Amino acid sequence: MITVLRRVTAVCALGGALAACGTAQPPKAPRPAASAVPVSPAPARPPTLAPGPAGLAPVFENGPRTPDKTVALTFDADMTADQGPRAAAGEQFDNPGLIAALRELKVPATVFMTGRWAEEYPDQARSIGRDPLFEVANHSYSHHAFTGDCYGLPTVPAHRMRTDVERAYAAFRAAGVPEAKPYFRFPGGCYDQRALRAIAATGVTAVQWDVVSGDAFATDAEAVARQVLDGVRPGSVVVLHCTRSAAPVTERAVRAVVPELRRQGYRLVKVSELIGAAAARR
Repeated sequence: MITVLRRVTAVCALGGALAACGTAQPPKAPRPAASAVPVSPAPARPPTLAPGPAGLAPVFENGPRTPDKTVALTFDADMTADQGPRAAAGEQFDNPGLIAALRELKVPATVFMTGRWAEEYPDQARSIGRDPLFEVANHSYSHHAFTGDCYGLPTVPAHRMRTDVERAYAAFRAAGVPEAKPYFRFPGGCYDQRALRAIAATGVTAVQWDVVSGDAFATDAEAVARQVLDGVRPGSVVVLHCTRSAAPVTERAVRAVVPELRRQGYRLVKVSELIGAAAARR
């Protein structure tokens, strides 16, 4: 009997897996190593160009002129801050028909939006910003010019230029736009070194264009379409508008331009893809 008890005690001591020398304890599952826990990758930052000389914001006009025939259609959603009374009187600055046409035609596009436009049309801004077909970029808050003598636009003082850019991004966030790209289009396309220096701290790439559509205040859609098609080259950035009062024929022009560009072998892309291709070649 003593011999049996000694054997049981020995088994308990050696195994370490019996509770009170009775029922066996189930083995514990090994804890996963820290490296085995899946971690979601951080979202990739949209491509930008390196700062220009003397700390100036970089300027992008077109993508690489490569056999890969890409072209970016960009749309300015203008709304100058002092146009509020006109909007209240019934003038419409949005163009839902154009956005619907882009969706129908499955056209990736970049919309350069002012902060005032996002405040006036938050539902549309949010809808565009959440649609993977589009990307929202910055067209200033006020749509005031960043240089003097720019198509009669009011002028932003130099000390307020950076604030104007940042205020637009704040308006996008307030409207529910999930991610506005770090691209900035000067109102009227007007800029100088002082303006580039003023906005450099925001980290944006200034985006211009190499094809002027001529849609602003145009009444002939065929003429606008012809001007775009005559000007496009691989890597082109086309400037158009999506404010109905300023560009009433843009939707019709786009419906003519898009099928023809595709027939010619062009692939429609967002500005971010062109900037990424340009950055990779530098």
